[in-house]
Amino acid sequence: MTCQKHLFDLEPDAHYLNCAYMSPISKATAAAGIVGVQQKMRPYQVTPNDFFSDVERLKTLFATLVNAEHRDRIALIPSVSYGMAVVAKNLKTQKGQNIIVAEGQFPSNVYAWRELAKERDLVVNTIPYPIEMSDNRGKTWNERILENIDNQTVMVALGHIHWANGTLFNLKQISKRCHEVGAILVIDGTQSVGALPFDVQDFGVDALICAGYKTLMGAYSLSYAYFSSYFDGGKPVEETWIARRDSENFADLLNYKDDYHPLSIRYDMGEKSNFIAVPMGIVALSEILERGVDNIQNYSKSLTINAIEQWRGAGCWVEKAAFRSHHLFGLQLPPHISSDNLLAKLKENKVMVSVRGDFVRISTNVYNDEADIAALTNVLLSF
Repeated sequence: MTCQKHLFDLEPDAHYLNCAYMSPISKATAAAGIVGVQQKMRPYQVTPNDFFSDVERLKTLFATLVNAEHRDRIALIPSVSYGMAVVAKNLKTQKGQNIIVAEGQFPSNVYAWRELAKERDLVVNTIPYPIEMSDNRGKTWNERILENIDNQTVMVALGHIHWANGTLFNLKQISKRCHEVGAILVIDGTQSVGALPFDVQDFGVDALICAGYKTLMGAYSLSYAYFSSYFDGGKPVEETWIARRDSENFADLLNYKDDYHPLSIRYDMGEKSNFIAVPMGIVALSEILERGVDNIQNYSKSLTINAIEQWRGAGCWVEKAAFRSHHLFGLQLPPHISSDNLLAKLKENKVMVSVRGDFVRISTNVYNDEADIAALTNVLLSF
């Protein structure tokens, strides 16, 4: 794959290495949103079928991306916290059971479990990140998670990768252990799906929740959720008319239905038929599938593999490749470089990254090129 920067509208001298904060959208994705805005100017052209056809198309694309069994296993939701609220509402628990999370994972994948623990007398077991900067850091963290899954574990809730440092979690092993003890595995894929291959069936996850505005390259406030058979027949967060059986028949909406549409459609948000964000999502996911997620991941690897060795030579710590993603990873700085001084110098040179906890987080995608990486390298080596 070659650089796709020409498909975006980034300033020529801007080195945007911060997809994990928010991705840019492509010109084609933006154009689809503009068409949606223009459509709202003439609402008499919107038909009842328009409330469903693009939603089904978008769900089909996302189901293809993550290898879901059927598009009706996909729900459109506004945020990760909404998806986690669905999980919390339908998690089958007993007093004293534990929920396992990783230290420092994104708050939307923590707060729901802390509240649930208070309500149902559960324990949230946070597995600490290894302090030592060794070559086995990611391996050790995965081992500690596996060791803590026991017969009292009701759920493990993780990211596919850690959002701050890119540590890769071995979901196949973790899922296998979860199901051995009767627990479920819930994954926040916001920082990986679309840039790192993800297969819900191969990984054996019970729920996958993804915000759509980062590696999925879409609009803010449109997110995606996959729910396995564990959630069949569950209770949604809201009682929206469009999730009910026969909602396609607008003339019959006052003939209230107690039955929901099948599978995960019951978990769709109200106003899921967003006539701006949904067409943007269709274009964004279509572009990702056309490029191929393996190709996207390998492109990021090719951009950074040599530079990482230079950064290590300058005293930075980066996780070994076997235990991290290539599109998102964290640098830990040597003592002589403060994050404040680094960020100030990066800003001067229009290099954009994030600081998350102890890590300077680098996140690339198809619009990045060698010049972006060189600009970051030049700043790091100037200290």
